[in-house]
Amino acid sequence: MTVREWIRDREINGLPTFAFEDVRKRFPDFSEQVVKNELFRLSAQKIIVPVYRGFYVVIPPQYAAKGTVPPLYYIDQLMSCLNKPYYISLLSAAELLGAAHQRPQKFSVTTIFPKASVSVAKNNLLSWSYRKEIPAGFLLTKNSETGIIRYSNAELTALDLVQYEQYVGGLSRVATVLEELSEQTEFTNAAQSLFNYTTLATIQRLGYILEEVLQQQEVADILYKELTTYSKRFRYVPLSTRHTGNSAGKNSRWKINVNLNIEIDEI
Repeated sequence: MTVREWIRDREINGLPTFAFEDVRKRFPDFSEQVVKNELFRLSAQKIIVPVYRGFYVVIPPQYAAKGTVPPLYYIDQLMSCLNKPYYISLLSAAELLGAAHQRPQKFSVTTIFPKASVSVAKNNLLSWSYRKEIPAGFLLTKNSETGIIRYSNAELTALDLVQYEQYVGGLSRVATVLEELSEQTEFTNAAQSLFNYTTLATIQRLGYILEEVLQQQEVADILYKELTTYSKRFRYVPLSTRHTGNSAGKNSRWKINVNLNIEIDEI
């Protein structure tokens, strides 16, 4: 059996991904360089595509023309290979929740530290963010073409978008997505567990955006009740840490120094 035949056999049996070490184990008589050469040749022929260091995806017919495979197709298998927990996050999660506004250019994945040492050039479709711990209780699952994927629920997505706004294009982009996403959020009892996975400043900023920018008073009131349950005292924080301009005003309820004018894109 050739490497090509072995890959084809895996594909037929519903295993469209593999690692370099899988090939070495299957063909122990092949030197490392021979295996590398064969995988390079198959990649050049658009039969497989390397999507991470030592991890390959068989290109299915529906993606053959482009020669690339969307991360949704293989992300669960990749993270299993890396033996790291994960969830699809930020704008990619919002898209799965039906609130992306427009398809994100990057596929956002959150996993745990330590950070990967792989160059971004290995796969410029993936955008990584990191946590000390994955909030498993706030993840949703659904079937993909190749298995089950995990992504953040509406509440965790909303908090992540605000906390990691630098990864999604700023708070105006965040507010635009939140305008749709807020219809799905339910922050009742969030103080009991969800807030342990974010910061007070993030909750304050989210609350300000919901109330003052999006006019989502009911959702904002629930969030404020949970915030004051979670912490009786919180300090003034800037609306955006990425803008150093003078504050245009203060919001006393959420204790926000308003140093940024948030503008929502028309949907």
